[in-house]
Amino acid sequence: MLQVLILGSGSSGNCALVCTGKTRLLIDAGLSAGQIISRLASVGVGMDTVSGILITHEHGDHCRGLPVLLRKHPLPLLCNALTREVLRDCLPATRHWNIIPNGSSFEYAGLGIDTFSVPHDAADPMGFVLRHGDSALGILTDAGHATPVMRQRLKNLDTLFIEANYDTQLLSNDTKRPWSTKQRISGRHGHLSNEQAAELIVELATARLERVILGHLSRDCNTTDLATGAVRTALHQRFRHDVEIVCAPAAVPTSWHPVRSRPPTATGNTSAPGDDSPRKGLAAADSSASTGSGPVVWRQLELL
Repeated sequence: MLQVLILGSGSSGNCALVCTGKTRLLIDAGLSAGQIISRLASVGVGMDTVSGILITHEHGDHCRGLPVLLRKHPLPLLCNALTREVLRDCLPATRHWNIIPNGSSFEYAGLGIDTFSVPHDAADPMGFVLRHGDSALGILTDAGHATPVMRQRLKNLDTLFIEANYDTQLLSNDTKRPWSTKQRISGRHGHLSNEQAAELIVELATARLERVILGHLSRDCNTTDLATGAVRTALHQRFRHDVEIVCAPAAVPTSWHPVRSRPPTATGNTSAPGDDSPRKGLAAADSSASTGSGPVVWRQLELL
């Protein structure tokens, strides 16, 4: 069974965990290494059972924990070539790179993974659809607007993890951010507002969709009630009262969520599914390129 758990999601850091019976795959590593390890331990997962780390893009709130985490635990790192070019000088020289083209489909450790391009101000940001058996999970973390490619790739999901970054009125009234920052956030290569996320979710809400997990909420320009309220209202207007809406917090992990629960399956378990974690799949790209020894410099562009 495919399950997902969000270790933390917000402007300060993003990291999720996807599990099957045998595979545990991290999506991004934007929390500190210590927080990732401790939050995994709190849900019964050890780093030695993780199969790899799949990266959406290189911004600090999605990659901040990588240097320390990979020095302690040399895991396979899955990203596209342009993202690697940004990250490679900041990471250990022994990194086992797995280069995955944007817009591709492949299998890794028993998971089917589709990648697609998203509009965000990063080198080559990606979204994902992960498949296992008859379950399909969509991952859309940072995107300034919905594109036809995104709409096509995210159809026919059981669970969707999507950002709902800001409330339009709260962002407009915010006094901490200059006008230029507000424009970047709300621009076509920035982030999805609650309203934009709700509109896209309604478009993607086929009869199959069971659950929406909202993430990447701004701590200053959004609230759980505003985000879930916008999505719930949009779904109810389409008579979709059966879709579960979950809001992922920044400070603590969510509970385990089965990606597909029809027919019903047991939920609420606090231990991790599965016992082992095969590390297999893609052939590694060349990892012998020189790496820098200077300080880590992340692109700090996210909404703080």
